[in-house]
Amino acid sequence: MTNKDVLLASRDQSLKAFLMKSIKNQGGWINAHMHADRAFTISRDSFDIYQKQTLIEKWDTLDKLKAAMTEDDYYRHFSMAVERMIEQGVTAMGSFVDIDPIAQERAIRGALKARENYKKEIIIKLVNQTLKGVIDKEARYWFDKGADLVDIIGGLPRRDERDHGVGMGLVHLDVLMQTGKKLGKMVHVHVDQFNSPDEIETEQLTDKTIEHGMHGKVVAIHSISITAHSLEYRQKLYTKMNEAKMMVIACPFAWIDSPRREDQGPTRNSLTPVDELSAAGIPVAIGTDNISDYMLPFSTGNMWEELKLLVTGCRYTDLDNVINVATTNGRLVLGI
Repeated sequence: MTNKDVLLASRDQSLKAFLMKSIKNQGGWINAHMHADRAFTISRDSFDIYQKQTLIEKWDTLDKLKAAMTEDDYYRHFSMAVERMIEQGVTAMGSFVDIDPIAQERAIRGALKARENYKKEIIIKLVNQTLKGVIDKEARYWFDKGADLVDIIGGLPRRDERDHGVGMGLVHLDVLMQTGKKLGKMVHVHVDQFNSPDEIETEQLTDKTIEHGMHGKVVAIHSISITAHSLEYRQKLYTKMNEAKMMVIACPFAWIDSPRREDQGPTRNSLTPVDELSAAGIPVAIGTDNISDYMLPFSTGNMWEELKLLVTGCRYTDLDNVINVATTNGRLVLGI
């Protein structure tokens, strides 16, 4: 083979081309986690919210946007996100939808309408977002109402921990597990988002999964703070997660803009440790999380960019499992 032949062969077999073809052959991309109802809602006029506010502060700021959106608005934004997925070859997606005292049923009605409209092109699994928690009486009313309308039960324990005090995140998890078990639905929970050694939410979620007998039905979203802990802690956690048959969804761009802090701990980035989780036998899927909204204004919902960041940031070179992260594992966490 001549030098020119070697060069041409290399071009034909580039890693991106190999992965993209393999993903297509394995059923197409699966976007396991997103917030399609809020997609494409950031503007130049509202960019200062991203500049000045923390994630937790934005939980409340979103109220103004959500209150202003009609069912048609939600349908339009959800549809824009769905079309963004379809054009990339995504064959299934899981989206959280705000169902709370502010959005009430407008967002879920818009999402259900969009799902019906695109049902021949993509599978859509809906999850209720608990941005107001589940402890407050009115928030609990909308959580219960939403739980009946969606495919998967969603959770955000940090919200109730913030609003109602230490230990209330665990109560939040109890409500999720009891509801999921009662309705026969999977549970997806936002945990360990802040890349901090103070967070042990993945472990708490795992413990509650075992306590409630929800083995194989619970998915942790993000689990970034795992890497802020020692190797000994991580290995013990992975053993426990295997016992619970836990699954994880990584959203690489979601916290890549993590601000600098002076915490001490293992050298790390703000990515879900797909390398360690996969080696431990824990399925990891991938999602885009927020798309061009107050949380992630520069995210365009590009599945390849998400996968590239995860693989590069974790130096994860098991290409066969990289393909599974983009495809098979996504169907697993969505119950497809």
